[in-house]
Amino acid sequence: MKTLIVTGASKGIGFEIAQQFLEEGYRVVNFSRSASSDERIESHSIDFSFSDAEDQARKLLSIVLESGEICLVHNAARLNNDTAHKTDTESFREVMNINVVAAHILNQIIIPLMQPGSSIIYLGSTLSEKAVANTYSYIVSKHAIIGMMRSTCQDLKGTGIHTACVCPGFTDTEMLRSHIGDDPEVASSIAAVSTFGRLIAPAEIASTVKFVAQNPVINGSVLHANLGQIEN
Repeated sequence: MKTLIVTGASKGIGFEIAQQFLEEGYRVVNFSRSASSDERIESHSIDFSFSDAEDQARKLLSIVLESGEICLVHNAARLNNDTAHKTDTESFREVMNINVVAAHILNQIIIPLMQPGSSIIYLGSTLSEKAVANTYSYIVSKHAIIGMMRSTCQDLKGTGIHTACVCPGFTDTEMLRSHIGDDPEVASSIAAVSTFGRLIAPAEIASTVKFVAQNPVINGSVLHANLGQIEN
């Protein structure tokens, strides 16, 4: 059986990714702080912001995972309202641990178990290659994720494992809603950035991830799944 390992599959994009891979017959394993509401998803609690996250991950994976064809999706992320000149180091470090270091930890453990046909999909952002104000640590981390993906591609030459970074635009998730607040005018202005004039549905990003996982010709690629953004 093929296995999907995804971080942050208790809600949002991660949950939709899990659903779509379940429909394809995958065994789905979720690593997140909270369990998924779908009992078909094997949820394992881990907090990647902690310094002992690597030990936690190794113990869990030694129990739940064997060698095989694996799709590893680095989805979990933290988004803070912060700036380059007013962000304390500990807060910055926590975001890096969740958004970047967690992917490194899982790669170290899981890549040796991957057979040809496996894939590693990173979730970037429309902010992986540009920036806006007041999103400092998130933007730094999402730029780093593209570098990690490109390095992964080069280092896995000849293994039959492929990788890519899917960069969602503004997607209608709890994380986005908590970041922008409850003002409907703000949500409307963000939706208007898309040439379609709407937010992206999490299921749309999930189907993009599934397509990438199933097509190794997309290797070392950055895919912007954003409905086309209006550039000023």
